[in-house]
Amino acid sequence: MSDQPKPQLGRRILLLAGGAEAIAQWQSLLAAQAEVRVVSTLAEAETTLGAEGFDGLFCPRSELLPVLADARRDHARAILDGITQGVCSVAPDGQLVWANTALRRYPPEVLEPLRQACSELGSVLAADPERRPRQRHVAAAGLHFDLTVSALADAGGTINRYIGLVSDTTALARMQERLDLIDTAGRELVSLEADDTAGLDVPERLQLLEDKLIRYCRDLLHFTHFAVLVVDPSSGRLDPVLMGGFSEKMRAIRIFARREGNGICGYVAATGESYICPDVAKDPLYLPGLECAVSSLTVPLRLNERVVGVLNVESDQPAAFNDEDRQVAEVFGRYIAVALQVLKLLAVERSETTGQLAADVRAELSAPLNDIVAETTLLLQGVGSDAARQRLQTILSRVEQVQQRLQSLVEAPAIRGLAAVSGADPALVGKRVLVADDEDIIRETIADVLAKAGAAPVMARDGEEAVALLRARPFDLVLSDIKMPHRTGYEVFAAAKEANARCPVILITGFGYDPEHSIVRASREGLAGVLFKPFKVEQLMELIDKAVAAG
Repeated sequence: MSDQPKPQLGRRILLLAGGAEAIAQWQSLLAAQAEVRVVSTLAEAETTLGAEGFDGLFCPRSELLPVLADARRDHARAILDGITQGVCSVAPDGQLVWANTALRRYPPEVLEPLRQACSELGSVLAADPERRPRQRHVAAAGLHFDLTVSALADAGGTINRYIGLVSDTTALARMQERLDLIDTAGRELVSLEADDTAGLDVPERLQLLEDKLIRYCRDLLHFTHFAVLVVDPSSGRLDPVLMGGFSEKMRAIRIFARREGNGICGYVAATGESYICPDVAKDPLYLPGLECAVSSLTVPLRLNERVVGVLNVESDQPAAFNDEDRQVAEVFGRYIAVALQVLKLLAVERSETTGQLAADVRAELSAPLNDIVAETTLLLQGVGSDAARQRLQTILSRVEQVQQRLQSLVEAPAIRGLAAVSGADPALVGKRVLVADDEDIIRETIADVLAKAGAAPVMARDGEEAVALLRARPFDLVLSDIKMPHRTGYEVFAAAKEANARCPVILITGFGYDPEHSIVRASREGLAGVLFKPFKVEQLMELIDKAVAAG
């Protein structure tokens, strides 16, 4: 497979080069950028430009200067007028002698700064014995140009013209400005440990992340309707975590990271390839998202080259997204992936470094520790000194101790301090409490704690059973895991509030981020609190007492 980059689709360049060696050299360089057509004479160039469409004419400087010297000839003038790059001729006294059609299209407020820059660079050239071409960036009337000026001398070596080649780089400059804005916004997006998070709890930090993301998508990217979907590692399902401009029913759409049958989002998550859809009505991959969507853009969220989700943007206008939008969205998508990772670390904040945080640490250290073991074992095989062998054995023992310690942290119970439970809690005596969690040990342990405190716990094994119980009988308190089969924590919360608006609800999670964004959504509607696994019984009881008292 060739390592050469593929030419940009649809771009064509006409190469005017006389010698066979020059043709081969320049054709090889230009082939990676566009489709190249070669001509060897001015007359052939004029005929080809008149018959076919080209994005530009490329001519080595050694061959361009004679063309410019003969600019009075009709075919040379036709060539210069037929290219999209601006060309001008300026006299030594600074007067604009001639400009091609591409340059004459610009208004006087653009031509005058370009003429002045040509004259200034010409003065520098005149003082240079080698007369090397000079370059300058010129900004005028909100536009941006790259200007290259060369000297044109007569047979006696006297400069009689300065030739300016003008490239309009406005689109590139605006793209760079946009990327700079995205870079600044992205850095702020992931800076959740900054001063503005001081004193905020996890739900408030989740809200801060969502507010930032919505603001940047709308203000910088001008994306009004967008959704961030994250891949569930266990099932491959794409879970909506942040949305702007979409209705809540989009959260109910079940799609997976698969190439077929799961819409554009599923395709992008599975392949890691961005996708621009100019007309959703004609695209077989598209699944309805925005009710009035006409076009869409979907890019992967990459974290260390691993696709962790997608950013999906939709518009009610046809062909609303171009390649520039794609590039910008891809850059911002990487920041979103990092922000979600930061969110994961925030969500596992605990009083002790245990549970998921320890698992993350062990995962990060596993490979380096194994490398130490492998290298040390190899050294043991070739070492003859008893002292050296003993030292290496000590290193292996210490590595093993570290691994065992990390394992013990990972296996720490989700609920600690059970021995501290003693006697009834007056605030809970006789209270009917629903405990919903798909992990048997968590559900049964919480129920046991509540029973010892005098409450009457009722257990649900999944979200569907929890919702059914809430609809069948009244409860004084609900404790529900966020991610369960069949129904989410938010759906359990909503069912509890529908049955009894005054019923306090506490959500429990051990996941790095909230897959359905239940915490933020429920917080807006009266969530009593959040518990992050693993937690101590004291934390559980303190939060329950506060919730019951407030209710």
